[in-house]
Amino acid sequence: MNMKVQIAGVELKNPVMTASGTFGSGQEYSEFVDLNALGAVVTKGVANVPWPGNPTPRITETYGGMLNAIGLQNPGIDVFCRRDIPFLKKYDTKIIVNVCGKTTEDYCEVVERLADEPVDMLEINISCPNVKEGGIAFGQDPKAVEAITAAVKKKARQPVIMKLSPNVADITETARAAEAGGADVLSLINTLTGMKIDINRRTFALANKTGGMSGPAIKPIAVRMVYQTAQAVKLPIIGMGGIQSAEDALEFLMAGATAVSVGTANFHNPCATIEIIEGMRQFMEDKGVKDIRTLIGAVR
Repeated sequence: MNMKVQIAGVELKNPVMTASGTFGSGQEYSEFVDLNALGAVVTKGVANVPWPGNPTPRITETYGGMLNAIGLQNPGIDVFCRRDIPFLKKYDTKIIVNVCGKTTEDYCEVVERLADEPVDMLEINISCPNVKEGGIAFGQDPKAVEAITAAVKKKARQPVIMKLSPNVADITETARAAEAGGADVLSLINTLTGMKIDINRRTFALANKTGGMSGPAIKPIAVRMVYQTAQAVKLPIIGMGGIQSAEDALEFLMAGATAVSVGTANFHNPCATIEIIEGMRQFMEDKGVKDIRTLIGAVR
């Protein structure tokens, strides 16, 4: 039975990876999860300099998921290269580094720093606010998506994954823009913008007022967007958004994703990724599926 998939020339032992920002760089989870069993570990976003993140409170539960406004707090690329990459290299899993920035130059600086590091792919988080455009996220403007993709591709030695924002009128427009800019892979969806109000305190539950909604409630939206994107572009897709179980993951594959990322589920079940891999294997056995790749895009 084959569970291996290929994404932009990189072979994963199975299609399950962690979603950026939900797994650190694996250190905290390594006592619960055998990192060797994962297709890949996607790191928390890393910038060219340390970012303090947003003021607290910055996480709140909501029906069917959670809202976060962490603000991409991270120690910066220097600490990341010195501490996190050597840790991950101890394991037999692929390393995907999530990159964030406030300007195109910020992204390119991190990508250049990673050119000679032993990492397998780069995931570019274009939901970061573009400071020069008055704080509008790069990922909401197709022209900006194409431009930043092209700029990053010029500097990158590893395959480039563009992580798409769902906070747009038409996901296929930004997907095509990333493809036109030279992206190797797309990952989607990032969080949906949401808000929660604490009625007892008569104020916002998050200091930032709004946050990114993730968890099971967003899964049908994510599956729909992955399906639409798979019909619109020729690039491989990493699907994510509310995956809790093997059934959820298989929906994304059948909608057209080649691999999946598990995020919010890690917070309440640190073993979620392993259980999903085992559940997919069991499904294949039960249904007589010899090669997981036959399930990719099975729904037309």
